[in-house]
Parts: sequence; structure tokens; C-alpha cells
Amino acid sequence: MNNSYYVHPTSIVDEGCEIGLGTKIWHFSHIMPGCKLGENCNIGQNVVISPEVVLGKNVKVQNNVSLYTGVTCDDDVFLGPSCVFTNVTNPRSAVNRRGQYAKTHVGKGASIGANATIVCGHDIGDFAFIGAGAVVTKSVPAYALLVGNPARQIGWISEYGHRLEFGKENIAICPESGEKYELKNQLVSKV
Repeated sequence: MNNSYYVHPTSIVDEGCEIGLGTKIWHFSHIMPGCKLGENCNIGQNVVISPEVVLGKNVKVQNNVSLYTGVTCDDDVFLGPSCVFTNVTNPRSAVNRRGQYAKTHVGKGASIGANATIVCGHDIGDFAFIGAGAVVTKSVPAYALLVGNPARQIGWISEYGHRLEFGKENIAICPESGEKYELKNQLVSKV
């Protein structure tokens, strides 16, 4: 075992993985060949990370999450308990679609709530927040707040996870950080 990261004895890490310094892999998880986990990631129990999945630094993967081939996550992503990513848009048991996996990218600082499902081929923007149980069927802009099935946008959220209320000049201020955000052309950016 490599001393630069921790793997619980009940977990399986296949050969050919890259695992960053300080990463922790907890009970009953399976890390498959060819995946890359950045530094200081925390992989909860009963997690499956399929071949070629890439996680940035400080990604938190809670219990019972499935990350299938085609998924990439930037730094500081939070994946809530039992959320799942798909990788085939039209699966059939009798039809082999290996190699036809659709890609999904999760941007820096985004959070995906417990039991949410991310249908493949749709990207999640930086610092977006997907509510618990949501089913994402289209791409999500940065700082968007989505809930429901199918997921629909109900507002905007700050990097600290607070709803943003935009005034007359389309400026909002995060109540925790004091950072300013601008809403322009139906997109939000930090000022």
C-alpha cells in the first residue's frame, strides 16, 4: 500500500489508478483501473469509480455514489450520498454500447445533492447546486440552483452556498462572504 493516501482494508483499488496525496478511500469501495483521483479527495463507503473517471483536488464523494466512465469533476466538487451518473443514453441489456459513453463534466465547486441523478451528456457549471433527488436532463449553467424531476432552475447560488437575490442593477451580494455577483444575459458571474 502507498503511504501517501489511505485505503480501508475492505476496499479494492485496481492497478493502474492514480491517487493523489492525502486522499482517503473508505469501506467497501471499488476504484477501477485508469481512473485519476486528485489530492485530498474523500471517497465514502460503497462508492464505485469506473475506469477513466477523473476527480480533481478536494472532491468529496459521499456514501453509495456511482461514478461511471465519462465523468470528470473539477476541484472542490461535492457529490451527495447515493447520487448517480449515467453514461449511456439508451441502455439495453442485450445491446453492448461500450465505447459509446456520453461524457459529463462537473465544474469547480459544484454540489450535487443526495439521491440526485445526472443523465449523461450534460455538464454541470462551476458552483452550481443540484438539490437532493433532482434528475438533471440538460446542461446546467454556473451558479444555477436546480431542484425536482426533471430538474428545473429556481434561482442562483453563491460560492458559499447561499441563494442570491439580484437587485435593480442585477447585482447580488453573498450574505456570508460579501462577494458580489452580476446577472447578465441570463448568466451569473462573480464581480
